Amino acid sequence: MNHHSKLPNVGTTIFTVMSALANKHQALNLSQGFPNYPSSQKLNDLVTNAMNNGYNQYAPMAGNLDLRLAIANKYQLLYKSTYHPEKEITVTAGATQAIYTIISAFVRPNDEVIIFNPAYDCYEPAVEVNGGKTIPIQLSAPNYSVEWNEVASKITSKTKMIMINSPHNPSGTIWSKDDMLQLQKLTKNTNIIVLSDEVYEHIIFDGEAHQSACLFEDLKLRSFITASFGKTFHNTGWKIGYCCAPDYLMSEFRKVHQFNVFSVNHPAQKGIADYMQDAETYLGLNNFFQQKRDLFLNLIAKSRFKFTPSQGTYFQVLDYSQITDEHDVEFAKRLTKEFKIASIPLSVFNENGKDDKVLRFCFAKTDETLVKASEILCKI
Repeated sequence: MNHHSKLPNVGTTIFTVMSALANKHQALNLSQGFPNYPSSQKLNDLVTNAMNNGYNQYAPMAGNLDLRLAIANKYQLLYKSTYHPEKEITVTAGATQAIYTIISAFVRPNDEVIIFNPAYDCYEPAVEVNGGKTIPIQLSAPNYSVEWNEVASKITSKTKMIMINSPHNPSGTIWSKDDMLQLQKLTKNTNIIVLSDEVYEHIIFDGEAHQSACLFEDLKLRSFITASFGKTFHNTGWKIGYCCAPDYLMSEFRKVHQFNVFSVNHPAQKGIADYMQDAETYLGLNNFFQQKRDLFLNLIAKSRFKFTPSQGTYFQVLDYSQITDEHDVEFAKRLTKEFKIASIPLSVFNENGKDDKVLRFCFAKTDETLVKASEILCKI
């Protein structure tokens, strides 16, 4: 039987390919974006307490109320922005589920969704499986800046949604206040929904401020913000995230959420809610990761790789054009096999596989791992 695939072009993701290759060759794995150090013992204990205190049955569909209150308090504290904990915040099984559910709730066949490449790899398939069409806007190394005239020219009567991501994975760049104002201006008085993927909001460097979609009054009215506790609290395997949006959008989101997830892991939600009572748990991340970035970049300063320091996320893009003109996928594979270090080539996230001769390295690793990685990179 030949069932026509709804996702004919999806193969094994580059993350799976590179991690498998890293395992096979016992290489240092700086490819996938996960920490190689433990989740906080205090947080683990709070989740265990939640289990022991009976938080073992279904959470409310929208999420544990203590956690939604903690999220609402965070938006008030950081952005002076209000999201109603009962109507405008929903806890999800990671940010990826939030993104998929938002797209499922709103995108119909032939709707157009504008994305910026290099784009995280869950965006396009979610649009495609719902019958929508992605309209890619290609950004280029090294600064990945947006040409707003080009964005304006891509907006049509079919544009249902624009997906943005800052701090940006995979490039480690951030959007400026001016970028957000341009986006607000372009979408004002339209029915376009903005999906703002802000999973790295607490990882931003050099004293810069995160320009959340909720800071811009008109933009906030049409925006979903998605976020991830796995990224924030070093436990990506718990798969707990959330999204925020005005009531009229969130009520549509929950119609789909109710039937594809219903509710997510209750003890983890309660433990995170208790942990977040101390705001320092997320406010201290900038310094934590900036030290790692700076350590890594200082150690590879004499290597043949060129770089612009990452502005946010826990990724650093390295330009290898002075080393070889190999295609980035081939070079990434060769580095893993011959030099025992795994990274992610960026061409796989680009339209038509555009190859800027850059690789993405994850620095959410122990200092010991970063020292070892830099020793390898300096030999190449």
